Amino acid sequence: MGKYNYDKSALAGLGVGDFLNEVKVREAHIAAAPAEEIKSVYNANILAGRLHPDYQQARIAEIKNEPDAKTFTFVQDDENGTGALAYFRAGQYISAVIEMNGVIITKPYTIASAPKAALGDKNTSYMITVKKSPDGFASEHILNNWKEGDVIMFSQPLGQFYYQDLRDAKNVIAAAGGSGITPFYAMAAAIADGTEDFNLTILYGSRTADSILLKNELAELETKAAGKVKVVHILSDEEKDGYEHGFITAEMIKKYGSGDYSVFACGPKAMMDFLKEETEKLGLPGRRVRFEVPGEFGNPAGTQGYPAEAAGKEYDITVIVRGEETKIKCRSDQTLLDACQMAGIPVTSDCRSGLCGWCHSRLVSGDVFMPESADGRREADKKFGWIHPCAAYPLGSVTMEVFPNV
Repeated sequence: MGKYNYDKSALAGLGVGDFLNEVKVREAHIAAAPAEEIKSVYNANILAGRLHPDYQQARIAEIKNEPDAKTFTFVQDDENGTGALAYFRAGQYISAVIEMNGVIITKPYTIASAPKAALGDKNTSYMITVKKSPDGFASEHILNNWKEGDVIMFSQPLGQFYYQDLRDAKNVIAAAGGSGITPFYAMAAAIADGTEDFNLTILYGSRTADSILLKNELAELETKAAGKVKVVHILSDEEKDGYEHGFITAEMIKKYGSGDYSVFACGPKAMMDFLKEETEKLGLPGRRVRFEVPGEFGNPAGTQGYPAEAAGKEYDITVIVRGEETKIKCRSDQTLLDACQMAGIPVTSDCRSGLCGWCHSRLVSGDVFMPESADGRREADKKFGWIHPCAAYPLGSVTMEVFPNV
């Protein structure tokens, strides 16, 4: 075999000319190629763009009337650049961009449809339910003005209010009130179609049987889920056969929860405040109790720590955007975010609950009141003078710098 331990006979007759000329061949190919930068997109970046778009355009395909509410079904709007709506976890929300009287505001709404409706590249859809609110200027505008065919801009799906088997128990008791049923409707739909695998008991509080949102649809999902979804209706203003009566209390939760279970809650602020006290009576580990972001705090008067002398006042606010100052007015019962958006100043926001941090702004001077339950700032923010305008109420003249998303 010789010096090297292989058979050289296979190489007999092969020339080395092509090998020796390979450098020249490659140089010729390089010289003939265009001088443009080679561009490529990694699959991970394509997926990230699909799941986390800067914005989405969706067209209203159907509107269904509900008691004091409407359910809107949106489909992808290819003509405006949204080839498919972003996939989401059951329980997440999207922030709608709403134009009212020439003013642009944003409002968050939970996606009520099953995640499978947004899976794939064609025929993707979202469903949201908007309930009439006495103090909800946005809800009134939507219910009176949105119509089939309108194109609405949305954020990507946001929020952490979804089932996670590493944290949550296999059995979930969901406490819902009013339009707070929407995240649990999505979870029930996901369980029914096999996307999610846990047992869901929904305690749904309504004033009367006639005011129950998505009542028939919930009954259909209960049937489709084959025992994994149970819906219990609780009426506060009437007693009726087949319904529980009263409020969702710790005792009511204990009645339907046994063994190891988690509690999820979503509903009006008053209900959420009540449930926070009730769930403490259950003695569950902190990870077993989940509350959805509550939305706007509302009038802070009477809240612990709020100075009574500030009530009924109006203050001068200076807003700095990219070095330019704008002077506006803000009532003491109005958030700085509301005042800015109503004045046409672009302030990026999503949850409007003081928690997500998208409206993160710098307090240059002045004092603000931020309710403890709506103060989701980091300790560093508090130390170095940063605020969340969606949960900040002026206590005098204020100067702040905002950083709108391009």
